[in-house]
Amino acid sequence: MTPTRPFENAPAPWWKFGHVWLVVSGPLVVVVASFITLYLAVTRPDPMVSEDYYQQGININQKRAVGQGASLAPAMQARNHAATGIVPEPRPAAKP
Repeated sequence: MTPTRPFENAPAPWWKFGHVWLVVSGPLVVVVASFITLYLAVTRPDPMVSEDYYQQGININQKRAVGQGASLAPAMQARNHAATGIVPEPRPAAKP
């Protein structure tokens, strides 16, 4: 009778199976990415928004609207058509 070796037929350790790494790598990548996101959120503060942001936006729009009244006409007409569902009547072309 020959003595059997106890580790001769032992299964391989878990880290030697490729499928285990395939299953573990997805959640591991998500955990690492969440720590990177947390680091970026803590170290880079958001810029402050001024108290009168609404008034500044109105002023910017007023500055841009000067001289653009005619160029916005087709957009306004399309927006109004989409909101009401009424097709505007075509205007006759002006003869010079």
